[in-house]
Amino acid sequence: MHDIKWIRENPKDFDAGLAKRGDDPLSEDLIALDARRRGALTRVQEVQNRRNQAAKEIGKVKAQGGDAQALIDEVAKSKAEEAALEEEAKTASDELDAILAGIPNIPLDDVPVGADEAANQEIRRWGDPVKFDFEPKEHDEIGTNLGLMDFEGAAKLSGARFVVLKGELARLERSLANFMLDMHTGTFGYQEVNPPAMVRDDACFGTGQLPKFSEELFRTENGYWLIPTAEVPLTNLVAGEILEVETLPRRMTAMTWCFRSEAGAAGKDTRGMIRMHQFSKVEMVSVTTPETSAMELERMTSCAEAVLRALLLPYRTVVLSTGDMGFSACKTYDIEVWLPGQGRYREISSCSNCGDFQARRMKARVRKAGEKKTEFVHTLNGSGLAIGRTLVAILENYQQADGTVVVPEALRPYMGVEVIGKV
Repeated sequence: MHDIKWIRENPKDFDAGLAKRGDDPLSEDLIALDARRRGALTRVQEVQNRRNQAAKEIGKVKAQGGDAQALIDEVAKSKAEEAALEEEAKTASDELDAILAGIPNIPLDDVPVGADEAANQEIRRWGDPVKFDFEPKEHDEIGTNLGLMDFEGAAKLSGARFVVLKGELARLERSLANFMLDMHTGTFGYQEVNPPAMVRDDACFGTGQLPKFSEELFRTENGYWLIPTAEVPLTNLVAGEILEVETLPRRMTAMTWCFRSEAGAAGKDTRGMIRMHQFSKVEMVSVTTPETSAMELERMTSCAEAVLRALLLPYRTVVLSTGDMGFSACKTYDIEVWLPGQGRYREISSCSNCGDFQARRMKARVRKAGEKKTEFVHTLNGSGLAIGRTLVAILENYQQADGTVVVPEALRPYMGVEVIGKV
């Protein structure tokens, strides 16, 4: 959500930020609508002042034995005029809020400008892609051949973009979740949270999924939304609060099921586990001060990268361009893991700084020590990691010629086996 006061004072900067996103300028229309709202509110105040003055005059006229009917009529008329002006102000305010709610965050100055992912910039790589002495297979073939990945059974239950994991692959998914949570809590100091997987409208509005992206979500018949990521409930835990600065940064992590309709993804990644309607993910969320959010983004990204390094999975980190960045983000790093079966890097984590964009929507503020004045917090979120895609990466990077899969050493205490074989 954007601050209309800032837009009034910085219209060129606001429009320049929208232009980087590929959007048309809006400052003139927004300022005009705000002027209409403020003008109506000013006239409401003027009407109220005049009515108060007229009421005093009525008393004086009656005390002197005069006829106060004209003043009484004026007071009655002013009430109807005030109601009409208040309705005009409300209409303008609602229209302004609706437009502002649909405008994406403004990119930071160091975000590369571009229309799509082609303008993303790689900033580092880690690890060398595995070289096999056989033709590496993709994860869905590996899992199916092992008898532990069942797409047909899932389709019978739920349709396309679902999977049933069995035996040691089901255990691998659970082990990955525990391994990631142990790293983020034990090594990096995040607090583990187990949040609801269903939320109300205001929670999805607060993090930016509503109103613009409702078609990408699943909604229950009684009005709850299934969370697309734990970012939604974790970030909204501070909604409506005034936090004391000494309690920040607040770092939280959670493993949840995530649900996405994948609207607009027809024909994309129809095979395998890359793009699912239901998947598990370990999420990181940070709530911090404006002064520290840039540094917090670097820290969060390094925490996600550390998981991949511990699993010895090659990856690269890219900064997203303005045209590829999410709605609520002002800067995003994507971490892409190497998938030898596909012969390319694929996203496994996305870490974003949202600045005060979500905080304005949630009305989440921070108060510095000894001050009465408050300011909006900054919020950040990142995958640490997408569990299904990490499982995919392990299958493809640790596959053997005989179809078995070596368990990464870091996971063996969780798995209890060194090799995943055919059932």
